[in-house]
Amino acid sequence: MRTRVKICGITRVEDAQSAAAQGADAIGLVFYPPSPRYVDLGLARQIVERTPPLVSAVAVFVNPARDQVESVIRECGVTLLQFHGDEPPEFCDGFPVPYIKAARIRPGLDLIKYLSPYTAARAWMLDAFHDELWGGTGGAFDWSIHARAAV
Repeated sequence: MRTRVKICGITRVEDAQSAAAQGADAIGLVFYPPSPRYVDLGLARQIVERTPPLVSAVAVFVNPARDQVESVIRECGVTLLQFHGDEPPEFCDGFPVPYIKAARIRPGLDLIKYLSPYTAARAWMLDAFHDELWGGTGGAFDWSIHARAAV
């Protein structure tokens, strides 16, 4: 199995190009307005157009409206979606682009129970929980939380 690397929160063309030059498999574009790493459709389109062709462009969402996702797919040429909120599996499954489902890791979360309904997801992503930050924190979490729960 090969480890794949996605650099998320890209907000500049040159950062996407640098990530690609360093071997990233994918770049993440955050379409969640409260995020400090939010990009609008115009900027996202510029970044995707100037990213090398074999680097995937991932659109990151937090509890989006269906028309927002459809607009990003249509306007930006993303190749993968990432749902980072409380989106139900039926919503995530409803687009012609494959998706990743994220889980915000915190004590008391039954990770298997939370992620198992997302059978169509191409991957599951684990992220540190933060009360006010959604769409990726960039922080670490305690990996032993779930190891202790399973014992």
